[in-house]
Amino acid sequence: MDLPLHEPTVFLVDDDEAVRQSLALLIATYGLHVESCASAGEFLDRWQADAVGCVVLDIRMPDMSGLALQALLQERGISLPVVFITGHGDINLCRRAFQGGAVDFLTKPVDEKALMESIHKSIGRDILQRQAATEIGTLRERFAQLSERERQVLELILDGLPNKLIAREIGLSTRTVESHRSRIYLKLRANSLAQLVRSVIKLEEPASHEGTL
Repeated sequence: MDLPLHEPTVFLVDDDEAVRQSLALLIATYGLHVESCASAGEFLDRWQADAVGCVVLDIRMPDMSGLALQALLQERGISLPVVFITGHGDINLCRRAFQGGAVDFLTKPVDEKALMESIHKSIGRDILQRQAATEIGTLRERFAQLSERERQVLELILDGLPNKLIAREIGLSTRTVESHRSRIYLKLRANSLAQLVRSVIKLEEPASHEGTL
């Protein structure tokens, strides 16, 4: 699957202007686009659903803390990866950040190598999440094309029944079941039973989706 066409963006959210300027310059030297935000509110105003990337987020800020913003993103179904930075290392804050799905928790002054490794890891995670969401969306569209009878046949196929037993189970001829089976494979673009089963399993798996603000 192709990678997103949008240029990755690192949203740098910190109320300390000096920190924002220094980190923005550092991140930009690695060829990444940076959006500097002085508050969680400014980030929420500037973020867009198609913005591939991550958030480098100060944990202590006025109005809305980094942890509060992280919780809000989760509440809205926004899976943009978060790298926390803080000038006050605290084990409880660190634990809460990771429990909320943070990629990393770094203390100021931030180590350049550690920060960039976390950012690249986060961007990679975001790309994979978006690819998975796109794939799930495609699978749902394909499954939506199945008729009620085809769904019934599909369930029996997944139960491991051969065509003759499926025909007996739902009162159809074997030839009719074979016809339904062919259309199921065609609509779901499955070339084998294994691929068909994988598609169903993937559709049933919990998936992360980008939300809206």
